[in-house]
Amino acid sequence: MTLILTGPPLGEPVSLAEAKAHLRLESDAEDSLLENLIAAARAHCEAITGLALLTQSFRLFLDDWPSAPVIQIAKSPIQAIDSMRVYDAAGLPVSLDVTDVVLDGRARPARLHMGSVAATARQINGIEIDFTAGFGTAADIPPELQRAMLLHVALMYEFRGAVPPQMQPAAVPHGYASLVAPWQRRAI
Repeated sequence: MTLILTGPPLGEPVSLAEAKAHLRLESDAEDSLLENLIAAARAHCEAITGLALLTQSFRLFLDDWPSAPVIQIAKSPIQAIDSMRVYDAAGLPVSLDVTDVVLDGRARPARLHMGSVAATARQINGIEIDFTAGFGTAADIPPELQRAMLLHVALMYEFRGAVPPQMQPAAVPHGYASLVAPWQRRAI
């Protein structure tokens, strides 16, 4: 099971103005740095929670259909299944009917119940499922996640002279774990 991002978010969950207000910055001199730190904070939050914060597009690759009729998808919340394909013996994609599936996109992990399935001739990555995931816009994101990101941006900003932006995040701030804990996936 491989998951790739096919359409990144069109913005960030925390705006540059919000980050500057949080840091009490009035100068525009480090706007570019702050934008990079905001993106790093979002990427870190998404990585540790398995969430897509803003609307994004993904492609899930499967080698074969699972034995049970339910496919678990680690990214959530899923808004819609956009398309599904299998590959025939000639290596050409064959579109499947997405109206035959039932999506529980809010579950963690999200669940996709398959009605009927078509065999694939490819042994590896022969099934492709394109979907849209995310809470929607920045206004739809839980406030505790936005707060965690602001704290994270502030800490990374403090490290700006010691740690280059491409090496961020260097650390997470105190209280960050408590803010994101309700959204993290737990394994037994």
